Amino acid sequence: MAKILVVDDEETMVRSLAALLSAENYEVVSASDGPRALAAARDQRPDLIVLDIMLPGLDGMEVCRQIRAWSAVPIIMLTAKTGEVDTVVGLEVGADDYVTKPFSPRELVARVKAQLRRTQMLAAHAEGDRLDGGDVTMDIGRRHVTVAGREVTLSPKEFDLLRVLLSHPGRVLGRDFLLNQVWGEDFFGDTRTLDVHIRWLREKVEDDPSSPRRILTVHGVGYRLAA
Repeated sequence: MAKILVVDDEETMVRSLAALLSAENYEVVSASDGPRALAAARDQRPDLIVLDIMLPGLDGMEVCRQIRAWSAVPIIMLTAKTGEVDTVVGLEVGADDYVTKPFSPRELVARVKAQLRRTQMLAAHAEGDRLDGGDVTMDIGRRHVTVAGREVTLSPKEFDLLRVLLSHPGRVLGRDFLLNQVWGEDFFGDTRTLDVHIRWLREKVEDDPSSPRRILTVHGVGYRLAA
C-alpha cells in the first residue's frame, strides 16, 4: 500500500483529501505546516507528497526545495494561484506536478496514480541491465557507456553518478540525495565533491561542457538529466 503525505494548513482540506485517498486504498499521513511537513517527509518516508503552497512556518516552495535536497519522492503541489510564474517556480524547485484549487477529486486521484505509476516504471527501469536517457546509453553489467554512439570512459564515481541520473530521467535530484546514492550515507564531505564530479562527468558526456544540454543544473537544489 502506497503511503501519501498530505500537507495543508486547512483542517477541512486535510480531512477531505485523507478520505478521498483512503478510499483509493492509500495510507495517508498529514502535516499542517512547513516544519512539520519536513519532519514527516523524513520520518514517514512517503511514496508521494501532496503539498499545499501556502503554509505557515515555511511555504510549500521552500518545503519542496528542501525535500528535493535529499529525496526524489514525487511531489504534487496544490495552490490557489493560477499564474504561470508560480507554476514555473514550483516546477523549478522540484515539483513533479501542479494542481490548482479548486480541483475535482477525480483529477487529483488521476494525478496521484500517474505519478506513482511513473515512479514504479522508473524503479523497474533502474533494475534492468540497460539504462537510456536521450542519446546516452548505459550497460550496467558491462559498465559500458555511449553518448550519441560514441563510447566514453568514466571513473567508478562518474559511472555511479550517471547511473543515478539515468534512473530518474527528467526528475530534479538534490545534492544530498545524489551524495547519499553515490558516496553513501556515511560520507562526511561537502557538496563541492559532487559539483566537481558533475563537472568531470559533463566534460565526458556533453558536446559543450560550459553549456550543458544533458546534465542540467537546478539552482539551489541540484541536478537533473534532460528527459
